[in-house]
Amino acid sequence: MKHEDQEKSKSGFDRRSILAAAGGLALAPVAGALVKEAKAEAVGIKPICVEGRRKLGTLEVSCIGIGIQNMHRAYPTTIPNRSEMHRIIQSAFDHGVTFFDTAEAYGPHECERILGEAISSFRDDIVVTSKFGFNVDLETGAFGRGLNSKPDHIKLAVEGMLKRLRTDRIDLLYQHRVDPEVPIEDVAGAVKELIDEGKVLHWGMSEMGLKTLRRAHAVLPVTAVQSEYSMLWRGPEDDVLATCEELGIGFVPWSPLGVGFLNGAIDERTRFAAGDFRGTEGRFQPENLSKNMVLVDLVKSWAKRKNVQPGQIALAWLMTQKPWIVPIPGTTQMAHMVENVGSTSVTFTSDELTELNAAVRAIKIEGARLPDAVQVMSGVEAPEKG
Repeated sequence: MKHEDQEKSKSGFDRRSILAAAGGLALAPVAGALVKEAKAEAVGIKPICVEGRRKLGTLEVSCIGIGIQNMHRAYPTTIPNRSEMHRIIQSAFDHGVTFFDTAEAYGPHECERILGEAISSFRDDIVVTSKFGFNVDLETGAFGRGLNSKPDHIKLAVEGMLKRLRTDRIDLLYQHRVDPEVPIEDVAGAVKELIDEGKVLHWGMSEMGLKTLRRAHAVLPVTAVQSEYSMLWRGPEDDVLATCEELGIGFVPWSPLGVGFLNGAIDERTRFAAGDFRGTEGRFQPENLSKNMVLVDLVKSWAKRKNVQPGQIALAWLMTQKPWIVPIPGTTQMAHMVENVGSTSVTFTSDELTELNAAVRAIKIEGARLPDAVQVMSGVEAPEKG
């Protein structure tokens, strides 16, 4: 399919659209969102989505996506069944999801392969994203030291992505982290060349400094910013969301369920297995975890009040914050994927949303969100162009 036809397909959702998923397992939640939207004006309910779609800049996607990060190895203590991961991805599409997010660093390389294997029959009907920026060996996938956004490396990294994803273009290509040694103008220039060649359609940035975002956007308009954002970590509310709104950039929250915290998978007695990175985060240390459970209690109380699951409250809350926010919860379980899609049917009255926002913002989370060695890569400003 030609790129212009692909754009038309994404805009029109003319195959397997959300309404065309009538026989799918998640028909009730997805269709319910549309019915509630039609009734919103009459009953005062604020709709979550418009016809099941949202805009990231000029790029139209489903109002919720799916993150393909742990499908090669979960947290990383278990190896999921590969055919089941394919089935979850394919079922997500049948449920109306058209936004699939991965990266060369996930695996490394392996999650791109899993996604590419799963989407071959509907590739032209979805938006596929991937990310460059970590110093990943182009052949072996081994991690090297530091970051690498040198223009020549970016172009070679994208060639590998295309092969692993079994596609001829990346719909949305992110810089995973800002390289402190490469001017962002050089990065944007390399991506622009890839766009001119038709190998990339849109680009974005992740966890960048705001000055760097503005400089990047001035060279090549940025479609989306990806950063952690959830009830558990609300850092983007300080200035990132305002900058995105000013510049017309969409926002994609990673870890929208707080790595399992907000859907009740973690409690005050939880201790993490060796190799599970959550055990290195300050917010999940025993002395902080018991204090932070007040947020889970709040989410559970709202889930009971709305007769839904806690994770659905957390995702629906995110989608109410801005109409250009598209969360990408990841999962290795079919039931959780269905539950996540169902969050699009959760609505709040204006009074309910005011009440919930106030309650969430009154809770102070104890402990750092990331280990220092990882946190230091967020908010980095690229060097000035010489």
